[in-house]
Amino acid sequence: MITISSLSAREVLDSRGNPTIEVDVALSDGAMGRTSVPSGASTGTHEAVELRDSDSSRFGGRGVLRAIENVEQEIAPAIAGRPVFEQAALDSLLIELDGSPDKSRLGANTILGVSVAVAHAAATSNGVPLYSHLKGRDPFTLPVPMFNILNGGKHAEDSTDIQEFMVVPAGFNTFRRAVQAGSEVYHALHRLLRDRGLGTNVGDEGGFAPSGASNREALELVVEAIGAAGYKPGEQCFVALDPAASEFVTSDGAYSLTKENAVLSREQIIELYESWSSEYPIISIEDGLAEDDWGGWNALTQRLGSNVQLVGDDLYTTNPDLIRQGIEQRSSNAVLVKLNQIGTVTETMEAIDVAKKADWGIVISHRSGETEDTTVADLAVGTAAGQIKAGAPARGERTAKYNRLLRIEEELGNEAVFAGRRVYDSFLSRR
Repeated sequence: MITISSLSAREVLDSRGNPTIEVDVALSDGAMGRTSVPSGASTGTHEAVELRDSDSSRFGGRGVLRAIENVEQEIAPAIAGRPVFEQAALDSLLIELDGSPDKSRLGANTILGVSVAVAHAAATSNGVPLYSHLKGRDPFTLPVPMFNILNGGKHAEDSTDIQEFMVVPAGFNTFRRAVQAGSEVYHALHRLLRDRGLGTNVGDEGGFAPSGASNREALELVVEAIGAAGYKPGEQCFVALDPAASEFVTSDGAYSLTKENAVLSREQIIELYESWSSEYPIISIEDGLAEDDWGGWNALTQRLGSNVQLVGDDLYTTNPDLIRQGIEQRSSNAVLVKLNQIGTVTETMEAIDVAKKADWGIVISHRSGETEDTTVADLAVGTAAGQIKAGAPARGERTAKYNRLLRIEEELGNEAVFAGRRVYDSFLSRR
């Protein structure tokens, strides 16, 4: 029986220069697992809560020394000597140790660091890659990448209201070819922005953040960039949006789009999404309405759910119970999955399983404050989720995920199946 022998943790920096926790798990057979935990800027109120030191003398209060102490002084004694291959039991113990409803006592970042490092250690001990260790019932599948090439909202200052404009190169036969297309569209957009004097600064996730651009102008630029790169919009490359509407909803439930100089009712913003979806090759909209606007989500799904993938992120926060509620109420047709929203590998796998049983779309996602850790790439392949968001095809913490997927594709050889257009077949067939 291979057991956990020791745990250690340290502060490392994320892509925004903030500290985060990195955890090492060592096993009795000498194997080791390591992970570093990301952090979001646009966060849902129902997310598990990360632990920060709140010591203004260090890192502006964002240090994670308390999280490190929790790993080494409280969690390590509780799980040392336990079998490493019992992930569900270990995760259950971590939740029990924390004892709070939102993982705020030990910290969701603390718990996740241990949970994911255990999974890495188990995979290493077993002599298999993480994606194989996490494999479910379905064949290994390379996900369609959703490249965030234009940033706005909380990810970029003085850019668009809409947080993410993504190019989705689904119309290819291999992941490698999709990456090539995404990169070429990204560089075509750079040229367009430069030539028009709109600025080529980038946001948190590596996408360009043109100063003063309107939301519609950004959409037109992304579609034009697809064509300028030599691809066919709506056939080879599609567009996905993440408005992150909770960030611009007003206290009375309206939606304030400053770049459009408009304050829209729920019905009006649904009409706006419908209009954009008819004009542009939009295949997916994430967080189109506020996180607690369940009635609005139901209306949005009734209106657009046949033609567009509607992804709940802040609405569900990778919580299996909230996803079940969404399935029952028909609030969307897809879910975003972020490990650090829920805090353990086991709960994340349950969330994916619940969505799969409902035949929902699944998008595995990074966070805006990222590290070089590539766990989400393996998670996407092992669970055959079919889609992944890891930011722009630029910046090391983003390309680390895409490069990991390229290596996995190579490792799998003839077994490598790229999800491609079939992920969106039900929507494309109705257009």
